[in-house]
Amino acid sequence: MGKAIARKVRRLGATLAMALAIPALAMPAMGVSAWASQPWRYALDSTASDVRAQVAFLGLSNKTAQFPTVRGRVALSQHDREAIDLDVTIDARALRADDPTTLTRLKGPAFFDVARFPDVRFSGQSMRFTGDRTAEVRGALTARGVTRPETLRITFDRDPAQAAPGDPMRLTGRMVIDRRDYGMTAWSLVVGNKVDITLRTRMVPD
Repeated sequence: MGKAIARKVRRLGATLAMALAIPALAMPAMGVSAWASQPWRYALDSTASDVRAQVAFLGLSNKTAQFPTVRGRVALSQHDREAIDLDVTIDARALRADDPTTLTRLKGPAFFDVARFPDVRFSGQSMRFTGDRTAEVRGALTARGVTRPETLRITFDRDPAQAAPGDPMRLTGRMVIDRRDYGMTAWSLVVGNKVDITLRTRMVPD
């Protein structure tokens, strides 16, 4: 009788031990998997972001336009270094220029035509690193109702793989486009066709 009771007690103890061990082993694995599947999401800090566009003028100097109103988001993968979801929208109506005449022309129908096309947008879904902090983002630029593939060459202020998830980062991007591709063909003898675009932004956790 005593031996039978002892065997039952041992079997009960083993069953309880297994029941307690299974959640202890499974829960961390589930937690790591769920954490790894979540991207790092950032919003562009509108108070620390702007876009500048520079174009040759008369072959002797440059004209610069500034776009101070920028909004957007960035998502980076925790397990795929070259995955990215980047979306940047520029309010062309807030455009600034060096002088009133240039400002009027740039906002008018010959160039950005801000009355009909108030936004300029770049959307990127693939990234190829060229260094620890430098990469090329391939995507699509939309301006004046025209969408074309373009490449944004970016530099992070630190290696994204080494950044803590809650830390802000700074990003600088550069793109060169041909304005004629977007219907901006006016003043071709005075204004250069290649436009050098620079994005400077601060990315904050979203």
